Amino acid sequence: MGRNKYSEKEISQISKLLRQKNASNRFKQKQIRHVLRVDYEFNISDFNEPGKAFGEEELQAAIRRGVIEILDDATIEAMKAKRARDRARDEAEKQRNAAKTGETTDWKEAMKEWQQWESDNGDGNV
Repeated sequence: MGRNKYSEKEISQISKLLRQKNASNRFKQKQIRHVLRVDYEFNISDFNEPGKAFGEEELQAAIRRGVIEILDDATIEAMKAKRARDRARDEAEKQRNAAKTGETTDWKEAMKEWQQWESDNGDGNV
């Protein structure tokens, strides 16, 4: 699930991308959908009816239905910053848990151990 709250400027850009998508070949459509997902966290599947094309008209209909909200730029920027902080926190927690369970190596701890080993055993040259 992506976002459902956008600024007026983002809606304008999304609308332009949807217009381009519907006028493009299959390869270009895939590229545009990728941009929508990555840059705008906009997943067409969150708003469309299965099997129907999703374009500008469907975008405006989703706004009228209240499925997509338009907020001011400052609110959107604050929301994006919070999402970025949350993702960074979640990723750090995931890394800590993976190191604790042995799924991955804590590279910082491994580096400390290596440096300790080197200092205990000379410069490491044989």
